[in-house]
Amino acid sequence: MSEAKYQITWKQPKAQPSVPPRVQMTRQLWAKGDAKRDEGLTTPEDVERFDSLSYGPDEVWNRLDVYRPKAQQGSLPVIVSIHGGGYFYGTKEVYQFYCMSLAQRGFAVINFNYRLAPENKYPAPLLDTNLVMEWMTASAGTYGFDVENVFLVGDSAGAQLASQYALICTNPAYASLMSITPPSFRLRAIGLNCGMYDMESLVLKPRVKGIFRDYFGTDPSRFGQQLKVLDYINSDYPPTYLLSAPNDVLCAHLMPMAALLTRQGVENRWKLYGTPQQKEVAHVFHCNLRLPEAEQANDDETEFFRSHIAAKAD
Repeated sequence: MSEAKYQITWKQPKAQPSVPPRVQMTRQLWAKGDAKRDEGLTTPEDVERFDSLSYGPDEVWNRLDVYRPKAQQGSLPVIVSIHGGGYFYGTKEVYQFYCMSLAQRGFAVINFNYRLAPENKYPAPLLDTNLVMEWMTASAGTYGFDVENVFLVGDSAGAQLASQYALICTNPAYASLMSITPPSFRLRAIGLNCGMYDMESLVLKPRVKGIFRDYFGTDPSRFGQQLKVLDYINSDYPPTYLLSAPNDVLCAHLMPMAALLTRQGVENRWKLYGTPQQKEVAHVFHCNLRLPEAEQANDDETEFFRSHIAAKAD
């Protein structure tokens, strides 16, 4: 395997003229914050990376990176990361250092762009995630993916997407409702980080505002049963690790999700990191590799994944 050359960039795919100024301004503001967070970080010496590989028909949005630990050859368990950003922000570049830190823990990691709102509406990110999984299964031999041991992580809006895609993978009735057929792989466990999960309650309000209008349009009710994600979770749902922090703006969503999983007989573990006094340990803190709490959270979550790796058949 040869390592692709790479240049760090924080540039979003070019927005269409119809993108509201508030979205463009927020994208720029968040990009500056993420660049400052990762300033000075470089590709670790022990990580091999393959960059900007095409996984779908959209040459701008359908791009992904693969990261592997250099010291480990052959097929490895796979972590697929769905980035956050309120459905309207984020790139694989923003998540590269976090994802490479996961690779250092003994995994092949897929870090991908998906089509963002408002240029693209629901369910574009879920359709793109399925394209990534199809690419993963087709490319298993080339990049050393053990498709019998696949794990999914997401944070913020990415956690919602991960929770919904995990449902597509484990409940055929919901997959049929979404008209999405996952390829053949084994989703062993998922990590839901600083996320929100009850789409029906969040979206179906008298007046749709902000990110949900950008993502779903002005009338989300037309999606009907698709929004009732939590109603379709059953005991076949994958084991789940949930993490958050007292200063995470979405912290209140963790316990209801954990309680639902427990009621449905789904193995789950949850943990809050940091204290109310630690303002820096906040939303998506686990991506800030300079925080010891991030190191611990990522250790804990990958250890949870490692405990669900199935032994290879002889």
